[in-house]
Amino acid sequence: MKSLTSLERIEIEVLTARQITSRYDFPLGIRKPERAYRLFTRKANQTVGFVAIDDRSRGPGLGGVRLAPGVTLPEVCGLASAMTLKSAAALLPLGGAKSGLLGTPSNLTGAGKTELIARVAEALWQIPEYVPGPDMGTDEKDMQAVYDFFSMKSGKPQHGRGGIGRPPSMGGFPIDEWGLTAHGLFAAAREAERQIPGFQISGSRVIIQGFGNVGHAVAAKLAAAGAIIVGASDVTCGLYNAKGLDINELSAARRRPYGLAGYQGATDTHLVPEALDRLLEHPCDILVPAARPDIIRETNAGRITARLILQGANNPVRHSCEGQLHRRGIANLTDFIVNAGGVIAGAVELKADRDPEFSRKIRSDGASGRLFLEKLVTRVVAENVAEVFGRQKRAGSNILWKAAAMQLAKERLTSEKLRVLPELEP
Repeated sequence: MKSLTSLERIEIEVLTARQITSRYDFPLGIRKPERAYRLFTRKANQTVGFVAIDDRSRGPGLGGVRLAPGVTLPEVCGLASAMTLKSAAALLPLGGAKSGLLGTPSNLTGAGKTELIARVAEALWQIPEYVPGPDMGTDEKDMQAVYDFFSMKSGKPQHGRGGIGRPPSMGGFPIDEWGLTAHGLFAAAREAERQIPGFQISGSRVIIQGFGNVGHAVAAKLAAAGAIIVGASDVTCGLYNAKGLDINELSAARRRPYGLAGYQGATDTHLVPEALDRLLEHPCDILVPAARPDIIRETNAGRITARLILQGANNPVRHSCEGQLHRRGIANLTDFIVNAGGVIAGAVELKADRDPEFSRKIRSDGASGRLFLEKLVTRVVAENVAEVFGRQKRAGSNILWKAAAMQLAKERLTSEKLRVLPELEP
């Protein structure tokens, strides 16, 4: 992407079904969205990113604004589809959507990123069926900028149009700062202890692929419960130590300029960026893929040794590999069930933005709503994990965990009577 200091106004192009088919190569299993848009600059005809609205049968499409190099429309559509299933499974009055911006977050700081977010907010305002939130490469400050622009355009200080995941001082629920997605993953691991004979978190060896906002938070929660973090990676390197990595040093290293490449603890293995995928094949009991899609694929699925996979990222396992993992006795807990903490928080924030009485009620504990959210995320994720395990057991050993999860989500998506969490009913 060219210098953002000279970035033109970002326009939106509505993509027709024919344009989507002719311009973009959709892998098998990625469905076409209900609506899709290309974000571009008119003078240079430079593609800045994409927006996909997957499904609005339960409500407007909620989904994060991803900022990463190489983002494609099929990737954004796949992520939007996961958001649809995630919202439906969690009984939220929302549909699924996603946006992806082409750029490298580390190269976008200060005025450059501020200008990009301002121009993106101007473009997203023209898509009223989309409720944007934070994702890889964006944070609560970026969402506050989007929220403020929407307030200016609507003439309303509280508008319910999105920019969710804002700082608590501004009335929002910072999904990453509070570790809400990780909170759901940990709740799923706790429920797995009750569902998988002989499995327990304490003493389990854990690999975190993607030691970012989600990865480092779930690592801390698992370590506090007695797990041993043996592997971790970010874009700079992959680290493995069979005796355990220093969780405090990992957390400190991720905040330093060189990321995990600056880790100062002992390691058995140090993987260069070109070989990061090999970390997933190292011995472990719990594997948490928490970065990009399709990280577990045909070339490495047969070498995964984990007993439990907690999908911190969306679509981290290719559909063609699900059966192989299942046959090898690996409990592969699907993304749209276990990493729903962020979307649950987003739905609560939207209601709080529109309903002052509800907002006062959930913040009455003096923790700006954090305790309310943690309890809600824990309950919803744990109940759904238990339900999917139950469906799988009732159907017999041949049904995939993901297939049982898909049954649950699609039933709630297509039900004639729309069921919504009691806390979020009008």
